[in-house]
This record gives sequence, structure tokens and C-alpha cells, in this order.
Amino acid sequence: MKMNLVKTALLASMIVASGSLFAAENGLIAIITPSHDNPFFKAEADGAAAKAKELGYTVLVASHDDDVNKQNQLIETAIARKAKAIILDNAGADATVGPLEKAKTAGVPAFLIDREINKTGIAVAQIVSNNYQGAQLGAEKFAKLLNGKGKYVELLGRQSDTNAHVRSQGYHDVLDDYTDMKMVAQQTANWSQTEAFTRMESILQTHPDIVGVISGNDTMALGAEAALKAAGKNNVIIVGFDGSDYTRDSIIKNSNIKATVLQPGWQQAQMAVEQADYYLKNGKAQKEEKQLMDCMLIDESNASKLSMFNLSK
Repeated sequence: MKMNLVKTALLASMIVASGSLFAAENGLIAIITPSHDNPFFKAEADGAAAKAKELGYTVLVASHDDDVNKQNQLIETAIARKAKAIILDNAGADATVGPLEKAKTAGVPAFLIDREINKTGIAVAQIVSNNYQGAQLGAEKFAKLLNGKGKYVELLGRQSDTNAHVRSQGYHDVLDDYTDMKMVAQQTANWSQTEAFTRMESILQTHPDIVGVISGNDTMALGAEAALKAAGKNNVIIVGFDGSDYTRDSIIKNSNIKATVLQPGWQQAQMAVEQADYYLKNGKAQKEEKQLMDCMLIDESNASKLSMFNLSK
């Protein structure tokens, strides 16, 4: 009886071991994003890792913290470890071109999410949210919330990030048509909650009569909200961009943040892994390189359905 139990245990361990070997058989996928302190980037990394493991890959998950040199080192590491593919939310539209050319030469295909680079033909896919379309949704809601009038502030993302410029353009192609709305300050807070808090504190000293803040992302929107609350300004309206759970909670509580724009980060990251898997198995791209995913407005009507950058039906 004891011998049978031992044999059963050994067989079970062999099955587990062979299962692990099978799971790793497809090779390594490197997943590189900005800092996971930002919940959007963490959701990207988690979504990509979950899909890669489901498809039988091992994963290397790392953050470049928007540091180009660190990103280059991580890409070098992926090449050295003979990664089958790289899933990347990059640290600079221009600075990333060279490292990805090197990866391509080494036979490591790249699948970009969230942020584009300023060159085609290097990455197999560039899957990004339709930032312009999303920004227009946010701007239209912002103008409606402000009744089309009043002084407002815009907080911009990192200057090296294409998304920062596209979102700002989308905002202004709507807001500039409202002659009774006046932008009194436009400052870069580099996607950072801490920087947004500091910028907002400074802006309020010069422009205490603002009625709204439109932000390039939710993290900066949260920093602005904190500064406004500290100044006792609970009626200044904020609209963000990303669709984080933190802004969802602010919307539900009827706090300063009244709306945000959801870009489906989790879904986007999983699509990139699925396309990497297709490419590796078929030797060709599943779809054209440039791919846009439409964004959705999140406000009091649907905020309760939002979770982890995904909107339930």
C-alpha cells in the first residue's frame, strides 16, 4: 500500500514537472512598461503576463520608469535571454527606435502598446488607444460640465510622449471653439501625481478663480484634485484620461473629478500577446502594424461598471 502511494506521488510529481516544462516550451516573452506605481501601466503588465502564461510562455516583467537608458538595458536583457518577443510600452517615440532596430536584427519581434514610435517597419504591431478620439470625448464632457464658460487649466503629460501631444490637440480642437472658455495655464506635470499637485498649488496662487482642470491622464488629475481639496476648492471640475479605479471612485463620490476617458489597457496588452503568439507560430503579422482602439467616456452614468481599465456590460 505504501509502495503504491509512493509510486502515485512520483507519477504526480512527474506530471507537474512535465506540465511546467510544457508551459515553458514556447519560450520567454519580455513585458516592459513604465512604472507600476501608475495603475494603468500595472494593468498593462498584468494583462500581458496573464495572457502570455495562458498561451504557454514564461514571462519577464520589468519597468523602465520612463528612463530611456533603463529601457535600452531591459531590451538588451531580453535579446541576451533570447526572448521570443517583446511587449513594450515605450519610454520615448524617437529614443526607442534604435533599440528596437537592434532587437529586430537579433530576431526578437516587438509589439508596442499604448505609445507609438516615430517610425514604422521596426515593430510588428503598434496597438494604441485612439487618443485623439478619446480626448475629444473628454473635452466635450468638460465643456458641458463647465456650461461652456469660465477659466480653466490644462495639465500636460511628458513632452517626449506622442500621446501627450495628441491628447492636447484633441482637447483643443473642441475647447477652442468655446469663446467663453479661457485657458489661463498650461503646464507639464510629466504624468506624475506629485508634480501635478505642485503645479496645481502654484497655479492656484496666480489663478484662484479657475473653474476647471482638464488633465492628460488620471494620475495628474488625482494630483490636481488633492491640491484643490487642500485649498478648499471643492467645486472646481476635473476631467482626466485613462479610466483608473481611483478616478472611478472620485466620480461615484461626486468629488472634483467628474469624468475620465477609458483606454482599454488590459485588453490592449492581451491583444499584443495574442498577436505575438500568432506571429511566432505563423511567421507573419496577424494584422497591420498601426492599430487604433477607440476610447470610452466614463462619467456618473457608467463609472460603477469600471474595473481594472475594463468596462463590464
